[in-house]
Amino acid sequence: MINNTEIVVKRGSVRKRSRDGSRTSLTPARKKTTTDGQSQLTATKIEHYLEVTPEGNAPEYCSDNEDLFGGYDSILGDSSFMAKLDDAEQHVTQHKEVCARQSNENPDANYTHLKTAADTNGEGFTDSLLAICLKDDSFQDIPGSQVEFQEKVHEPSDGGHTSTPLGKNLREDHNPDAMNKTEDTQRGPKARRSMANAMKRAMLGNAATVSPVLQKAQQQKKLLVTEEINVAMQTMQSISMETDLGPFFGLPSKVKDLINRLKGIEDLYDWQKTCLTLESVQQRRNLIYSLPTSGGKTLVAEILILKEILCRKNNALLILPYVSLVQEKVRGLASFGVELDFLVEEYAGSKGKFPPIKRRQKNSLYITTIEKGHSLVNSLIDTSRLDNIGLVVVDELHMLGDGSRGAVLEMTLAKVLHVSKSTQIIGMSATLGNVGDLQKFLKAENYSNDFRPVQLKEYVKLKDSIYEVDPKEEQCLKFSRLLNYKYSNSLKKMDPDHIVALVTEVIPSQSCLVFCPTKKNCENVAGMICKYLARDFLQHKEAEKATLLKELKDCGNGVLCPVLQKTVPYGLAYHHSGLTSDERRLVEEAYSAGTLCLLTCTSTLAAGVNLPARRVILRSPYIAMDFLRRSQYKQMVGRAGRAGIDSMGESILVLQEKDKIMAEKLLSAPMEKCYSNLLYDGGKGLLSLILSLIGLNVAQTLDQIRNFLSGTLLGVQQAHVCPERSLSEMAAQSVEALMEKALITFSPDHPDGSVLLITKLGRASFKGSVDLTYSDVLYRDLSKGLEGLLLNSFLHLVYLVTPYDMVSQCKPDWMIYFRQFTLLTPSEQKICAAVGVPESFVARKAAGQSVKKSQSVDTEVASRLYLALVLHALLKETDLWSVSERFQLTRGFVQTLLSSSSAFCSCVLHFVEELEEFWPFKALLVELTRRLTYCVQTELIPLMEVVGVMEARAKQLYNAGYKTLAHLANADPNDLVKSVENLSKRQANQIVASAKMLIQEKAEALQEEVDDLLTKPIDLPSVGS
Repeated sequence: MINNTEIVVKRGSVRKRSRDGSRTSLTPARKKTTTDGQSQLTATKIEHYLEVTPEGNAPEYCSDNEDLFGGYDSILGDSSFMAKLDDAEQHVTQHKEVCARQSNENPDANYTHLKTAADTNGEGFTDSLLAICLKDDSFQDIPGSQVEFQEKVHEPSDGGHTSTPLGKNLREDHNPDAMNKTEDTQRGPKARRSMANAMKRAMLGNAATVSPVLQKAQQQKKLLVTEEINVAMQTMQSISMETDLGPFFGLPSKVKDLINRLKGIEDLYDWQKTCLTLESVQQRRNLIYSLPTSGGKTLVAEILILKEILCRKNNALLILPYVSLVQEKVRGLASFGVELDFLVEEYAGSKGKFPPIKRRQKNSLYITTIEKGHSLVNSLIDTSRLDNIGLVVVDELHMLGDGSRGAVLEMTLAKVLHVSKSTQIIGMSATLGNVGDLQKFLKAENYSNDFRPVQLKEYVKLKDSIYEVDPKEEQCLKFSRLLNYKYSNSLKKMDPDHIVALVTEVIPSQSCLVFCPTKKNCENVAGMICKYLARDFLQHKEAEKATLLKELKDCGNGVLCPVLQKTVPYGLAYHHSGLTSDERRLVEEAYSAGTLCLLTCTSTLAAGVNLPARRVILRSPYIAMDFLRRSQYKQMVGRAGRAGIDSMGESILVLQEKDKIMAEKLLSAPMEKCYSNLLYDGGKGLLSLILSLIGLNVAQTLDQIRNFLSGTLLGVQQAHVCPERSLSEMAAQSVEALMEKALITFSPDHPDGSVLLITKLGRASFKGSVDLTYSDVLYRDLSKGLEGLLLNSFLHLVYLVTPYDMVSQCKPDWMIYFRQFTLLTPSEQKICAAVGVPESFVARKAAGQSVKKSQSVDTEVASRLYLALVLHALLKETDLWSVSERFQLTRGFVQTLLSSSSAFCSCVLHFVEELEEFWPFKALLVELTRRLTYCVQTELIPLMEVVGVMEARAKQLYNAGYKTLAHLANADPNDLVKSVENLSKRQANQIVASAKMLIQEKAEALQEEVDDLLTKPIDLPSVGS
C-alpha cells in the first residue's frame, strides 16, 4: 500500500540560517514586498520550495527574508514523524476494512460511522487525522504561524466552508451514503496520496501565514535598518559636501574646464598645487601666503572661494584695494557664478546693500573694496549673520600698513576674528619683513615662495651704461653693456635719459611699460617718444589702431584727447587717473590685445589691473617728490615678464648720478615691514573702531575694549608703534574723545559708569561710515538744510552730499566761479546764499578785491559749493567732457569727483536713516544716489548697471535694440558681436554673463521678499497661551 516514493518536505537549509551574516543590497527576484513591508510568497513559488520528490533530489533554496517556520526546526530528518504518519494511515485503513467486513456479515448491526467535525461540533475531529491518531505531544510547541493556521481552521466561514481545501473535502463527504459509495476508492495508495496532498496544502497555508509577533519584530527591524541607512547616507553626503565634490582639489571637473575655457589656464603651477593641499588649507585654518608679483596668487584664492561656496555651502568675501579691481573681478567671475549657480555681488562706490539680502536658495560671493568690506562686516555683525561668511580673502594684505585705508582693513579683520570663530581668513601679500606679526594678529600660518613664471632680470641705467642688479654682491651693480643707439644733438636735448633707445629695443614686436613720477610726465614722455619713432611704426596694426581711435572719440561724445590722437597711431598711449574710466578701459584692452605696444603710466597701474610687459622702465626713482620704497619698486618691476609669452622679463631703473647711493640702498634693502595704522592721523582709526564696537555691542566696557584691542595688529605691535602708552591708556583716551563729540555716553542703568552706550549721532556715524572728523559738520549742514530745503533744483541736495575730503584737491578759479554763478537761476542763487556764499562775495573774489571781514565767507564752504556747481552741471548735461572744459578741470578729476560724490551720497543716506529728524532726506537721497552713480540719460541706466558697460557702450547697445537688462541677459553673444560695433566675443560673453547674474540677483531678492511675506511669524501670539 505504501509507494516506494517517500514524502520529503525540504527547506532550503537543515539548520537555521544566521541573521548576522552578510546581506546583499539586492532583493532576490523571487521575493516580493508589499506596501506594508511584509514579505509575501505566492502559492506557486512556495510549491517550488516544498516538493514531494525522491530523496536526494530535493532542490535547496535560501530565503533572504526570514525563517518561514519561526523557531521550529526542520522536519527533514524527523523519521519518527514520518513513521507515525504511516502508522496512522495503516490504522485507519485496517479499521475501515474491519468495519466493512462486519457490515457485510451483519447489515443490521448498530454501527456508528466516523464523525466529522460538523457532526461532533468540534468534539475531536479536525482537518487533520493527526489529532486523532497521534496521541503524543509532538506538536505542542509548534511555531506561531502554524498555531494561527490551526485556529483559523476551526473558524466557520461564509457558506459553511472551512479555511482549507481538506476541510472542504471532508464536509463534502459528510453524507454517510456517499462515504459508503466511495469507500473502496479511498483505500490503499489513494489514501496515501490524499494524506500527502493534505499535508502539502496544510504546510503551504502555514508558510503563507505571518505570525503577529514575527510581523511586528520584522517591521521594527526594517524601521531600524531604514533609519540607520538614512543616517549613514546623510553622514556620507555631509562628508562629501564638506570635503570632496570632485577630482579638482575637491571641486567638480567642471570647475577645471571653466578655468581652462574662461581664463585659458590648462594646469596649475607646482606651488599652487602645494598651497592648495596644505594641511592648514584642508583643516580650514587661517593662512597668509606670499609670492612675488605675477606669481599666480589670485587663482589659488579663487579656487578656495569656489570650494567654500560649492562644497561647504557658505558665503565668501573677497576684499580688493581698488574699485577698478573690484569691477574687473566681478566681470571675470560672473561667468563662473552663472555656470556654477552662485551669486556674485559688487560692493564698490555706491553699490551694495547693507545688510546684504539673506539668500535661501543660493550662496553669494561679495566682492568689495576695503571700505565697503568694513561696512558689510559691520552690518552682518549687527544682524548676527557674520557666521554666514565662511571665508574672507584679502588681496594685498600688506596694505594694512597703508595709512587710513590700512586702519579700516585692520578693523575689519579684527572684528571677524573676534566675532566669528568659524570664518577662515586667507591673506595674499607681497613678501614682508615682519610677516610674523601678521601671523600672530590673524592667528595664521604662513606659506611663502619666490616662484615667478618668467625669470626677472633687474638692471640700472646710469648715463649710457647698463648695470645688472645683484643684491647679494657687496657692489650690487655689475656692468652689463653700453647703449648702442645713435643720438642726434636735438634728440640728446629732448631725451637725455635715452628712453627712446631703451623702448625701441623691444617695440613694436614686444610690449613695454614706462613708469613716470607724475601724470603730466606720462603725457610728455609719450609725446616725446612719438616724435623720434620711425614711420614704420604707423603701419603696424594700422586697422586696429584706427578702430581704437574711433572708440576713444565715441566715448568722448565726439571729442578726442589731442595727446592720444597723436600717440595711438604709433601704438603708444598714456595711462593715469586723468583719463575717464571709459578711456582707461579701452587703453587697457588695446594694450592686452597687442594693438598698443607701449604705455607711459603712473605707479597706480602696478597696483591695479594686471598688464605685464616684456620690459619695464622706471623713468625715475621718485613718485611725485618722494623717493621709491622697496615695496613700490618691487611692485612695478614685477610687471616684467608675460607668462606663456616671454621666456624672460627685464626691468631698467633710470638713475641720475645724485641718486646712485640711495638707489643702491633701495636695491639691496630688506623687505619693508608692515605696521598698524590705527593711530594714523591722530588716531582716527582707533576712535572709529571703538565707536563701532560699542554700537555693535561687541564691547561696552573699558575692560572689554582693552581685551578687543589686544587682538588687533596694534595690540601685537604696541611696544613698537606706541611704546609710551599702554592699550588701557589708549582705550581710555579714545572713550573720552568720543564722549566729547557726543557720540557715546554712559548707560543710565549703571550709575558707576562702567557700561558705555552709543548715542543716535554715534550710531548714524558708524552706520554711514562717515569720517568722525566730519560727522558733527554733516549733522549741522543737514539740520540747516532741513530748515530751508529748496527742491526746485538739485543744487541744494548736491551741495549736502559733496565730499568734504575733495575740497582740498581743488582750488576755485574765481573768474569761472563768477561766470557760472551768474548763469544760475534766481532760486539757485538763493540756495548759494542760504549755504553761506552770496554773489557779492564771489564777485569781489573774481575782481581781485579784498573782502571785508564782516563779509568774509568760510573758504571751505565756498570751495565745496564750487565742486557742487561742477556736479550740478554734470547732472544737467551728463557730458563729462564739456563740463571739464567749462570748469578747466581734467576729465579724470571730474569723474573722480562724480564717483566720490555717489559713494558719499550713499553714506549720507545711511546716516539719515538712523536719525528720525532727517526723514525727508531718505527718499530724496535714494534717487540722487542713483543719478550720481550713472550720470547718464535715464533710459541708459538699466544697461549701465551691467559691470563693464560704460556710457558709450550703453548707447551702442540701446541703439541696437538691447534696451533692458532682460534683453542683455537673454542675448546671444554672437548676435551682440554682429549688432554692436567693435565688440569682441570675449566682451560680449562677459556682458551677457554679468546681465544674467544681475537678473538672478534681482529675482532672488524678490523671491526672498515673497517668502518672508508668506512665512508664518514665529512670535505669532496665540489665545490662551
